[in-house]
Amino acid sequence: MLVQEGYDALSVDAVAERAGVHRTTVYRRWRDVGGLLADVLDAAGSDAWRPPDTGTLEGDLVAVSAEVEAGLTDQPVTAALIAASFRSPEAAAALQRFWDDRYTRCAVVVERAVARGEVPEGTCARRVLVAATAPVYQQILLMPDRSDPLLAEQAARGVALAAAHGVFVGGQQE
Repeated sequence: MLVQEGYDALSVDAVAERAGVHRTTVYRRWRDVGGLLADVLDAAGSDAWRPPDTGTLEGDLVAVSAEVEAGLTDQPVTAALIAASFRSPEAAAALQRFWDDRYTRCAVVVERAVARGEVPEGTCARRVLVAATAPVYQQILLMPDRSDPLLAEQAARGVALAAAHGVFVGGQQE
C-alpha cells in the first residue's frame, strides 16, 4: 500500500481495511502509521544477512553495492520505507537503527581487509561503506531516470583504492 499509494494515503484504518481486520485490531498494536512503519523497519533488521566475503576489499564492496542496488530496485518497498522515514520520527529512528545495524555487520569487510594488509590499521569501516554505497542510493533514489550500470562498481573500486591509500584512516571509529 505504501508503494502503490504513498505515505499520505497510508493510515491505520486503510491498513486494517486492506488486511481484512477490524481497525481496533491494528490500533491495539500501532497507534499510528509511524509506529507501524517503525516495526516493519525493525523487523527488516532482524534477519541473518551478512556481507559477502569475496577475498578482497574491492570485491566485497562491489558485492555489497550490488546487493544494495538489487534491494532498492527489486523491492520497491525499500525505497518507499526510506522516503516514509522522512515523514515520521518513529520510522526515522527505526531506519537509523537499521543503518547502524547494517554498518556494524559490514564492518567485517574492512576488518578482513586490514587483516589481509589491503588497508591500513585504523581505517574507518563506516566511512568506507558509506562512500562505496552512497552513489547507489544517489542514483536510485534521487536520480532514477539517469541509471548508470557502471556507477556502483566503479564507486566501490574507487573507494577500495582510496582506502588502500589511507584516505579513511583516523577520525571517529564506529
